[in-house]
Amino acid sequence: MDALTLTAAYEILRQPLGEILPRVSAALAPVVPHVDAAELSTHCAHSPFKAIGGTEGLTGSELAPLLTAGVPGSPWQGVATVGGREREVVAVTSHATRRGALLVLVREDGTAPADAAGLAAAQALWDVVTSHFDRFATEAVPGALARSRAAADTRARVIAELTAAHTAALSGVLGVLRSRALDDTTARATATDLAASALIDMRAAQRHDRALAEEPAQDAFERLAGELRPMLRHSTVRLELGAPDSPRTLAADVAHSARAIVRSLLLVVLEQDSVRRVHVGWQLTEHELRASVRDDGAGALAACDLGAGTIRDRLDVLGGRLDMDAVPGWGTTLTAVLPLATPSAPADAAHPLAGLGEREVEVLRHLALGHRNRRIAEELHISESTVKFHVANILGKLGVDSRGEAAALFHAAA
Repeated sequence: MDALTLTAAYEILRQPLGEILPRVSAALAPVVPHVDAAELSTHCAHSPFKAIGGTEGLTGSELAPLLTAGVPGSPWQGVATVGGREREVVAVTSHATRRGALLVLVREDGTAPADAAGLAAAQALWDVVTSHFDRFATEAVPGALARSRAAADTRARVIAELTAAHTAALSGVLGVLRSRALDDTTARATATDLAASALIDMRAAQRHDRALAEEPAQDAFERLAGELRPMLRHSTVRLELGAPDSPRTLAADVAHSARAIVRSLLLVVLEQDSVRRVHVGWQLTEHELRASVRDDGAGALAACDLGAGTIRDRLDVLGGRLDMDAVPGWGTTLTAVLPLATPSAPADAAHPLAGLGEREVEVLRHLALGHRNRRIAEELHISESTVKFHVANILGKLGVDSRGEAAALFHAAA
């Protein structure tokens, strides 16, 4: 990778996630001229498809075949259907994220093919950017995780509603066109084929969108197993795995969080000298994912040994909890319980602090005492960046502009 590409990558990664695609497009414009750009990124639960430019009707479904056929490290250029018509494109695929990510640059018709240097720069830059995406998805801080879950839930509802409405409309069209009262056989047959094809495409788009935003539970657990085995490769502790016996899928954010929580719990368990065997298992009920870590140690772990950092932050955001069962002489079982649905908003909206979560109230209490972010982080055993996210959320929920105003509301409600 040359210095120009590295500099471009540095500037791009400093931007908010919503600004990355426009910056990637601008950085590549001199070496791969194009008029529009789009991405299909499977790391993102709430918005896997993004596009910029003036191409009307560009959809994620049109990009899906390019993602499936793409070869990481070998950008492809040719003609593909984009925005409902054939356009010249450059498609760049990266496997820096587990299920792949695609960048498509839509070019002017008749443009000369991009040269090898331009394609190499596009590949290198996209690999760096998608690695950045994967880290954000895997290590999402609580504030970002909460926003992602809420957006994913809203998006899923909208898609379901639109699909139901369009399916009903097209089914009605089919019913009319299949009526024996119509005598124009050719017109009826043609219209029926068109409507049936539209129904098939719509349902395929819904299935594809779900595949991007969700992950099969068994695949998610196998990915976790691959992450845990190296942790015990040179250890005398035996790792036993209990994969979920369920065909269900998990929201990508739930799967990411469950893996991160289990990894953290395993590290806590392995600090015990008496442990010789650890069992990690996932169980899916109708409403919950139960991720457990069970050891055969002395059963002497205490709640304070688990800390109050990343594990509890992630569980708080997702509305989950951590159960602990320690039996002296028999071992300890730690179970992270994650709801599969997005947590409901508080019902009591009359109270001025009703919209705040438990952790946000704790942060606000410290704000009211005049504590700065570093002191709050130390008191609550969380990072300063997490405190900043909580403070931003508190100000937004309370509808105030400063920490002082938030503190005044807290004292008034106390």
